[in-house]
Amino acid sequence: MPADAPASQPQFPAGRYGRRREPRKPRRWVAALLTGVVIVAGLAVAVQLYRQYGAPEYQPKVITFKPSDDRVTIKFQVYKRGGRAAVCIVRARAANGEEVGRAEVDIPAGSPNGDSVTVTYTLATSREPVTGEVVGCAPAGS
Repeated sequence: MPADAPASQPQFPAGRYGRRREPRKPRRWVAALLTGVVIVAGLAVAVQLYRQYGAPEYQPKVITFKPSDDRVTIKFQVYKRGGRAAVCIVRARAANGEEVGRAEVDIPAGSPNGDSVTVTYTLATSREPVTGEVVGCAPAGS
């Protein structure tokens, strides 16, 4: 090794190994861009999920149900925004969990300030029911 060569840098014969590359500086703008894309995509997914599953327009709640041999009487309340008409699906189940009755119940339009409507409906069943429930509600005509 020649005396004038620095001890920390190895000396390679010229032209034999090609040009040495300089160490690359980290590209921080790439990381910032990817972070921004991930944040925007996450917000888009959150907004879509909220529109699909959050804050339902109709919120049914069973107040009471009274089963008998061939029917069940269900009293339920529906909270609706905007006082629009709705259709709710009610069903009855037997002791083994089998559905023994189902019907669509028309809910009249209420006041425009979004009050609730209480409905009592008697559902005929094919066997003796043990429970009555409201499956869900949707806007009338949908």
